[in-house]
Amino acid sequence: MRVWRAAGTFDPKKGAARSWLYAILRNCALSILRDENRFTSDESAADQAAPMTENALAHLPETSALRRCLERLEPARRAVVVLSYVHGLSHGELAGKLGVPLGTVKSWARRSLISLQECMG
Repeated sequence: MRVWRAAGTFDPKKGAARSWLYAILRNCALSILRDENRFTSDESAADQAAPMTENALAHLPETSALRRCLERLEPARRAVVVLSYVHGLSHGELAGKLGVPLGTVKSWARRSLISLQECMG
C-alpha cells in the first residue's frame, strides 16, 4: 500500500525503481523495529506493566462493572487494554514493553475487547 500511495513521488531520473522500492521497504522495517523496542528494559514485562495497570484500576470505583470485567482478564491481557486505552501506547509500544511479538499484542487486544464487551453486555 505504501508503494501504491507513494507512486507519484517516484522519479526515474533519481534512480532505479528497484532502489526506490528497497528504500520504502527499509524505512518500514526500521519503523517497526523502533516501535517494538521503544520501551524495552532489563525488568521483566510483568514488573513493568503491573504498577501502571493497577494504578489505573485503582481509580475505578470498586462497584464499577468495568473494573469487575477488567479484573476477570488475565494480567497480561488486562495490561494490553489498560496501557493502550488509559496510557495511549500503540501496539508496537506494547509489544516492546511487554516483550511479546506484535501479532500477540494485537490478538490479545482483540480478544480482550471481545471479552469485555461480553462481560459488560
